[in-house]
Amino acid sequence: MIIALRHARVRYGPLEALHGVTLVAPGPGLTVLLGRNGSGRTTVLRALAGTVPLSGGAVVWDGTDVTRLPAYERARRGLCLVPERQAVFGSLTVRENLELASGARPFDPALDSYPQLGPLLPRRAGTLSGGEQRMLALSRALLARARVVLVDEPAQGMSPTVAARTYELLSGLDACVVIAEQRLPPGLRASAGRTTYVHELRRGAVVFSGEEAEATGAARTGRAPGSERRPAP
Repeated sequence: MIIALRHARVRYGPLEALHGVTLVAPGPGLTVLLGRNGSGRTTVLRALAGTVPLSGGAVVWDGTDVTRLPAYERARRGLCLVPERQAVFGSLTVRENLELASGARPFDPALDSYPQLGPLLPRRAGTLSGGEQRMLALSRALLARARVVLVDEPAQGMSPTVAARTYELLSGLDACVVIAEQRLPPGLRASAGRTTYVHELRRGAVVFSGEEAEATGAARTGRAPGSERRPAP
């Protein structure tokens, strides 16, 4: 499984948010999009999911150009987007959110992943804390059995222990997983036999593409990952 952007451009009115971005996310495995606020990492996720249109370039999924495929069709084909905000149905209970995600299947795997949700099942999702809502949103993504999982800041609001568990869960999925973060998570570990890939964005352009070890090494020497390698044209 591979999902990619090819020379992708996205505009918000007169402003261009992505300037011909090319990047690849292979799967099963983990790809991290790094960048500060305004770098374009969230827009990359939205472009892959189809929730924002491209003004140029293409989205390619398993060798097929899906640029014109609407977001709901991408979802039907196995793509799941977990946005940073409004990722749960706030007016529904935790139980109802999980039931929607699991369909006719039991939602026990979600409680196995995040036991903290068990006592919260009768609560409305909108009353949960930020970290609890992230756990619920990610549980819904885990239950969806998606082929491509896109997550914007998965551990936001979580304790370090729960955050580490979250990265472990995402790394172990049999899917192409793409997460957007401001910096490399300290507890990030690739699953056995897999490589974690990193793309760093600045001002709507990719300045580094490589393996997680390269990005980590550059950070330790005090150099920006982008000074180590730039993506091939």
